[in-house]
Amino acid sequence: MSAPDTTATTAPAATAAPAATTVPTDNGDTSDFVFDVDAYLDRIGAERPAAVNYEALCYLQERHMMTVPFETLDLILKNFPSVRDEPLYDKIVNQRRGGGCGELNTAFALLLRHLGYPVTLLGARILHNGKHAFRGQYHGHLVLRVDLDQPYLVDVGFRWASRKPLELRRPGVQSDPHGDYQLFFTADGDVEMVHNGVLRWRAETHPREVDDFDAALWYLWSSPHAPANTQLWASIVTPDGRISMFNRVLTEYENGERKSSRVLDDDAEFLTTFEKLYGIRLGEVPDLPATTEGV
Repeated sequence: MSAPDTTATTAPAATAAPAATTVPTDNGDTSDFVFDVDAYLDRIGAERPAAVNYEALCYLQERHMMTVPFETLDLILKNFPSVRDEPLYDKIVNQRRGGGCGELNTAFALLLRHLGYPVTLLGARILHNGKHAFRGQYHGHLVLRVDLDQPYLVDVGFRWASRKPLELRRPGVQSDPHGDYQLFFTADGDVEMVHNGVLRWRAETHPREVDDFDAALWYLWSSPHAPANTQLWASIVTPDGRISMFNRVLTEYENGERKSSRVLDDDAEFLTTFEKLYGIRLGEVPDLPATTEGV
């Protein structure tokens, strides 16, 4: 079992200087919080890119996915998650945690904006949970539109996300280290993402603000009908695949194929493995439902 990659890698070379590292935000924060770009880059083991371009975006997306895990611990532990600047920064950079899809993509958007990227938040809903199709909560997911030479969709907070940005307007299959992706526009203007033949999510194409996701976060945190607050999900990208935890089931993928899957029944092994893979030390194993099949 391979541990996640935490070593720094070299950013692609370019000539233009990045934009200033302080930008106004529109997420309702009124504090004097200062976003430390270099500390965030250090968290993901990345050098500061020399330019705002597609190559640097690919580099940053991969570094984020290989160092900051998707994890739903706060929902399990009944800690209300936040998508505001300061608590997000503190959780990911200072506490070296991960987060849910909304947290990870909002945090990545902050980093990109401070590096000079034009980023738009798009509301989405999950349409497949890895086992079967279902209708997820509106705004229960969030993806990013990044406009460079053309518009790209970026997602660093989804178990089946591409490792590289997807070209929004490109027809046909887009091959990626994580599989084959296609984007389809619906009759009402939404965009749907199909991964390896499975419809994974549908996203709106008009801009959203951070406040627009508060109701969905509240539902996912509090509703007895939301599986996210009763089951543990954790996942991180590796050089050759991904390592995922679903409750106590640990599943490792390489080159798109399931390599291994087993249940961590022993508490000590669970705690040690969770810290090794996701960089998070737990005092005890949360109360999790019995599960034998991973995702």
